[in-house]
Amino acid sequence: MPKIRISSVIDAPIEKVWARIRDFNGLPGWHPRMVESEIEDGRKATDIGCVRKFKVASGATIREKLTAFSDDDFLTTYSIIGHPAPISNHSSTLKLERVTDGDRTYAVWTADFDAPADKGDEIAKGMGENVFQGGFNALKSHFSGQS
Repeated sequence: MPKIRISSVIDAPIEKVWARIRDFNGLPGWHPRMVESEIEDGRKATDIGCVRKFKVASGATIREKLTAFSDDDFLTTYSIIGHPAPISNHSSTLKLERVTDGDRTYAVWTADFDAPADKGDEIAKGMGENVFQGGFNALKSHFSGQS
């Protein structure tokens, strides 16, 4: 089972970073690889069990189910339920923590999933670099005034 852990420090207060990322349907608003998103069945983006369907810049469609959400803990957890890559049993968590030195934010995005042995490392590398680190880079750029 591949495991991914990507972390970053964002030069902004945790409340501002959380306000930008907390909307489970808001990926296109802050992540450069995500181009459109919708919550299925008219549910709210904070309802545990809601499903978002989104398209990435490559044109692929992905479906993810919200499994945990906490404004108090600055945390969202979701599972991929539809993806063009051969993965299953996926779980990802995006969590923010307060850095009191300079009022910054420590962000960590983790995932684990099952994949065929010959594909797992490649999928994990792409998810870690393109999705997780790409998202953190966009957030850092946004909060430094470069976007």
